[in-house]
Amino acid sequence: MLDAQSGSAAVGYKKKTADLMDRNYRGVVTLNHHVFPITSLTFALSLSLFSSLRMQATLRRLKRTVLMQSVDVEHIANDLKGAGVPVTDASCRQCPDPCTEGHEPYPARFDVDFETRMLGSVKPYRRQIIISTGKSDWPREVTEESGSLAEHLQQTVQESPSQPATTSDTSTIHVNGLFKESEASRISILNGSHHTTSTSKDMETVLVFPDYTVLTDVPKSKNGSQLLYKASVDHSVPTGGLSVEGGLSTFVLPYSAVILLCSHKRRDNRCAIAAPKLEHRFCETLAHRGWTVDTQIDEHALEVSGSLDSAVDRAAHRSSLLRAAPSEKRALILKVSHIGGHKFAGNVNIYLPTGIGIWYGRVTTHEIEAIVEHTIEDGKILPALLRGGLNIAQPGCKSVHDW
Repeated sequence: MLDAQSGSAAVGYKKKTADLMDRNYRGVVTLNHHVFPITSLTFALSLSLFSSLRMQATLRRLKRTVLMQSVDVEHIANDLKGAGVPVTDASCRQCPDPCTEGHEPYPARFDVDFETRMLGSVKPYRRQIIISTGKSDWPREVTEESGSLAEHLQQTVQESPSQPATTSDTSTIHVNGLFKESEASRISILNGSHHTTSTSKDMETVLVFPDYTVLTDVPKSKNGSQLLYKASVDHSVPTGGLSVEGGLSTFVLPYSAVILLCSHKRRDNRCAIAAPKLEHRFCETLAHRGWTVDTQIDEHALEVSGSLDSAVDRAAHRSSLLRAAPSEKRALILKVSHIGGHKFAGNVNIYLPTGIGIWYGRVTTHEIEAIVEHTIEDGKILPALLRGGLNIAQPGCKSVHDW
């Protein structure tokens, strides 16, 4: 039986023990759906285990990257060369690793798929339509936004007779991921960050690729979508579009390159994180190399070039403008809605006056300089970044800028 002094000591011991446990308590950890408390005794071991697992994951990613660079990329490059695609053996990254040049990195939790083969991840399409919204994020499905031109155009496309795609050219080597617009029937409808050039909020400005044209004063209505379809979307319409009644005007884009960056946050947050960082780095790099960069369509340049609809010879006028565009060293950068493959963020699409579309994935700020120098300026494809290509197989051409 405890005396008063012993009882007091026992109570004091229990209190000190409880205080110690409270001070050492660090939370809980869940393992296989069981919850375990963490104290100082286990905290260091848990931290060590976490660090070990994180290091293993990092090593696995590093291994995948090295293997991709040394094995898969070499095979892809050889396949592309065999198909007549102008490629470069230059490194995609020109800065040190880790970077010492101040390129803004993605957050640590920015998870990208390095295991899946990227080339072949683009769904072939005949034309890609970019509709003005002045925004950088949109509802999850832009073609389901009530009253939008995207919704009206999607309905018009669905109501129109489908056009079967032509068969691939058997005289060249086929590489999955490379296609010509004539071999596809799909119409890709996207929203863009550019503002309408019209004075009316009920009219949109629409870019059409690979035609490399822009249509102004397109009514945001069912009738407007039908006019747009007849002028530039219908499978029977030749590259460059047709003149139609209804007030639409068609211009050649006055740029040496158009760069599209997926920024669709409500589809995938990674794209929203990547796009502004890539845009900033593209602007810096291009400006440093003597380029003029726009993030909105230059209306004055459109007026100077003149509408294709008013030209005596539409095809000849369009051809002369497209051939002159590369020497201008002017680029247009737009953010666009979901283009597919967000697991390969950052996603970068590049269109050129030659009617070529280049889809790059897994792009960070560290690869921008190589993309500008080797692809946008020199016209060579970087195999390690390639997701797909529209009209990039050009046997006999040394550059994607060649006509």
